[in-house]
Amino acid sequence: MNKHYVFMNIINKKTNTKILYQDSFVTAFHDINKKAPIHILIVTNKLIASLNDVNDSDTILLGKLLIVATKMAKKYHIDKSGYRLIINCNFHGGQEINHLHIHLLGGKPLGSIL
Repeated sequence: MNKHYVFMNIINKKTNTKILYQDSFVTAFHDINKKAPIHILIVTNKLIASLNDVNDSDTILLGKLLIVATKMAKKYHIDKSGYRLIINCNFHGGQEINHLHIHLLGGKPLGSIL
């Protein structure tokens, strides 16, 4: 199901979601279905369906996703203990909303996934 409008409504402040960070490239907020004590979503303000849909013109935007993730890790004091960044891509990759985003998880041991 194409639910990209969920994130667009948050980006455009059409919901009462608490925005943790926003600039012209990305918006960050808490995931409502958290999988760890700290679970923040960092979404692109530009609608990009998945990682497969980025191109060279998105280089700065992609860098911004990672920079903001590290800023949020520091803000929530998980930078020293450790955290995980996840980008799900399409159905088999676990992507539920067709809008490029990063999951920042931390606040407990996350274990190895490999």
